[in-house]
Order: sequence, then C-alpha cells, then structure tokens
Amino acid sequence: MDTSKAMIRFLNRNLIDFTIMKLARQGIREFYLGVSGYVNYVGLFDHLGSGEAFAYKLNLHDSEIRVRYQPNIESRGNAESVKLIMDYYDLNEDLVVVQGDTLFDVALSDLYYFHKDKGAYMTIVLKELEDESKLRHFGVADINPDGQILRFVEKPQTPSEAPSNLINTGIYIVSAEFRDFFSSGVGKNLYEAGELDFGRNVIPALIDCGLKVYGYVSKGLWFDIGNPDAYKESVHYMLRALSDEELNVDFSYSGIRFMGKTALSRKLQRNIIDRLEKGDLKIEGDVLLGRHIFLGNGVKILNSVIDHYTVVNDETFIDDSIIMDRCFLGGRTVIINSIIGRHVKIGNNVTIKNSLIGNNVFIGNNAVVINSKIWPQKYVAPHQILKDSVVT
Repeated sequence: MDTSKAMIRFLNRNLIDFTIMKLARQGIREFYLGVSGYVNYVGLFDHLGSGEAFAYKLNLHDSEIRVRYQPNIESRGNAESVKLIMDYYDLNEDLVVVQGDTLFDVALSDLYYFHKDKGAYMTIVLKELEDESKLRHFGVADINPDGQILRFVEKPQTPSEAPSNLINTGIYIVSAEFRDFFSSGVGKNLYEAGELDFGRNVIPALIDCGLKVYGYVSKGLWFDIGNPDAYKESVHYMLRALSDEELNVDFSYSGIRFMGKTALSRKLQRNIIDRLEKGDLKIEGDVLLGRHIFLGNGVKILNSVIDHYTVVNDETFIDDSIIMDRCFLGGRTVIINSIIGRHVKIGNNVTIKNSLIGNNVFIGNNAVVINSKIWPQKYVAPHQILKDSVVT
C-alpha cells in the first residue's frame, strides 16, 4: 500500500485515531509521533495537526492534547526514533511507547504501577499466543515468576527456538534513563553500527547488560494488523466488540451501524432503511455503513464494512469484505473475502475473491481477480483474468 500503517482506514477511520483515543481516555495528554519520510509525516500531520480535534472530541480545551512529531532526521530503527524524540524535546520522564500498527486494550495505570513497583528499566507488554506456528512473526520472551525477562528471541524460526508463547506486543514503558543508553558501552556500539530496532537489537542488549527488563502479561484485547489477514480479522472482531460510541456510529438498525448525523445523512439513511423494508436491498450480519454512500437496487451486503462516499451499483454482492472510502463499484459485481483500497474504480460484472486491491486501482468490466494482490495505481483491463497473481 502507499499509505503509512498508522493512516490505514480502519472501520471507516484512520487507525491512529483508535490509538490516540485509547490513550487519551486514560489520561495521556502529550503524543510524540516517531515518523520518518515525507509521505508518513505529511499524512499524519495533515490529519492530526497539533491535536486540537482530539481535544474537542474529549471535551477538553484545544491546548490540552498536544501532538508533536519526530524532527526531519532519518532514524535507523524504532529505538532510535524514541532516542531522537527524547533528545529533541528534552524529555526526562518515563514514556509509553506504542507501535503504530496495533490495536490494544491495556490499563495504563496498572501497567505503570507494575513498571514502577519492579524498578524496571523497561517494561514490555506481553501477550500469550495460542497458535505456536505464528510465533515466528514476533519477539518472544522468557520470564521468571517475578516477571523479569531472562531471554528474548526475535522472530524464532521454529516453535522449538521460542522460549515461551509470550509475544512482544510492541507496547513498552521506557524509563527516563533510556535516553542515555546509547551514550556509552554496548548502547554506543549498537548506535554506531545502526542496530537500533527494539526487538532485534536493543531489548536483547538491555537484558545482556543486566538491566531490569520486565514483562507485563496482558489479558486485554490486542491485534497486530501488519498483514491483510490480520487486518481483516481485527476489523470484523472490533466491529462486533466496540460500542456505537467507540465506532462513531450515530444509530443502528437491525444490526446495521450507520455513520453520519447531518440532515442529508439522515435522509440517505432513511432511504436505505425504507428500501430494506421493501426488499429492494438486503443487508445482513455485522455491517458498518459510512457517510454519504449510495446503494443501487438489488445490492446485497453481508458482514462487511463500506467506507464514506462509496457508490455501489445495482445487483452488486459484497460478502465478508472491506471497501474503503470513495470507491465506485459497477453493477452485478461480486466481492468476497477481499479488501478494496481507497478511491478504487471497479467496472460492471467484475468478480473479486480472496484478494487485496490497493489504492487508486482501476478494474475494467468483466475482469476476474482471485487470490491476488494488486498494488496501488494499477490498471486491470476489461475481461482480464488474474488468479494467484501479484500485480506490482
């Protein structure tokens, strides 16, 4: 995709919105975003600004939520981003560090009390992973009965190499002293070598140095949405789990969640409901409908999310899929178990199954896309058949 992970559309909002609101509702008031590169920075800055919009949503004064950004200095890993921010903004206090591609439910007060009670240099939120075959995607920790991490293995190749089933969630508390870690000794060697990833380099080094690194085992919800399957799973789970308020939903009808509260939005929503009752439309299961969408006659939607400003023409069938904002779907199109990116235009009589379609893609009439990935801004010709393909 051509979008930073934090700005991916998630339940018709940007993913970063869920992270900031989760933290802000627990008392966090200052946010420092470790972004690098022009695209990542501009997208986040244009969306978040200095935090005034989030303050408004929380009924706070516009200066009570502050969002700041990493300076335009290239970082060589997430640990260096933290170091850069601490130096640039002269931060001399413990920090909560959260990766931008996760969804979580952690009680920060409990986490912070644990961190201080243990006298930890760093505390890592851990989560039990039931499926051992997935351990290779994460850092895995071995802890003693007190919670201190004795060994940390980043992305073990086989389950036998993993010291436990406790995985790193990418949520940390780092003590103020972390700012000085790279000034001497092992930390300085890592810095000079550019080995500055928390999981691969820094956490094992902290443990080897004898510094107190603790694991806080969380029972709360957590998703890593770094791949399409995990993204889709988390969307469907959160759609069922979150309240209307948390989803920014204005009202529900027969399991359908509607967004939008202006007079025009209400008119469009009433139109959809009237047509459902007449049988002109069919919408079943867990469904989220964004603002100002158009649904043609004979449209059928099952267990799916349709983002704002999307047009779905007559007799189109959408099942177990996510359609992002400002898409255009032609008539008699079938979309099953797929993710459709932003500003995608799809012709008539198109079939898309088990696929990922990037932003700003055009798919011509009568095309077939099955078990495939299409990168952003690509063109699929009319009648073209793609199976088990990657279009880059």
